[in-house]
Amino acid sequence: MKHSGQIILVTGATGTQGGATARELLAAQYRVRVLTRNPGSPQASALAARGAEIVKGDMDAPDTLVAAMQGAHGVFSVQRPAAMDSDSERRHGRALIEAALRSSVRHFVHTSVCEAGKHTDFPRWSTGYWYQKYWTDKWDVEQAVREAGFPLWTVLRPAFMMDNCARPKAQSMFPHLRSGRILTALLPETHLQLIAADDVGAFAKAAFMNSAQFNRKNIDLAAEALTMSKVAAILSQQLHRTVRAESVSPRAAREAGIFPGWARTQEWINEVGYRADIGALKAYGIALTSFTEWVQRHAGEIDIET
Repeated sequence: MKHSGQIILVTGATGTQGGATARELLAAQYRVRVLTRNPGSPQASALAARGAEIVKGDMDAPDTLVAAMQGAHGVFSVQRPAAMDSDSERRHGRALIEAALRSSVRHFVHTSVCEAGKHTDFPRWSTGYWYQKYWTDKWDVEQAVREAGFPLWTVLRPAFMMDNCARPKAQSMFPHLRSGRILTALLPETHLQLIAADDVGAFAKAAFMNSAQFNRKNIDLAAEALTMSKVAAILSQQLHRTVRAESVSPRAAREAGIFPGWARTQEWINEVGYRADIGALKAYGIALTSFTEWVQRHAGEIDIET
């Protein structure tokens, strides 16, 4: 295959989106190089067993990034949102971009979030009601990618990840799921757009494989939009467990143990939400994963004890 000798450096490969991208690229016979601070982690070892090259590096150590990119054709970029009083997302994003430029990387594929760039139009934006830094950091890194001067670049913008319903994310995102409850401040009529990490990986792989089609594209990603009642019904049907959705006030959600920032995001989903043009994604010819299909594939990672 024409790309079989190309090296793609994947960041975040021991996590959800990066891991999915690494697996997709390995299946397509790319030479995948995984950047991680902990080469001995179970996730890194699993990718090494599939044929990935594991290299130690740190976003706060630019020289390790340059070393990891030697000979690389492309980079898959993903950063964690910055913790409070931290500028880590912008710092890490810019460090990765600068290292890629120094290393003559040709194609930079970055994953951000759906609705980035529209944030100043959100209701109540000027009041600071939403966590503004989350959105401005995402947008700033996106802009840095577009303005860096790479011969090829692609920005992917996923909506809500289906993988948040499985280990390890579900423990913090949906702490009541284990007992058969999806307790949120989402209104019963709110439809939440969902995307599987595997689909993010499929789009990232397609971007590297078909650079002309994906170059200079900003692509919002979602497969379908479901109410929490529908999510609960699918989980119940596919897992043969009783799962019910409970809609409560934001205050009640926090009192029930929902992380305050996530409860506030649920308010944002009610008022704004992810608005990817799902129909437009058909032009890329990539099959999207329904929530039902995702549950079938990941049933062993979803803990429900009812």
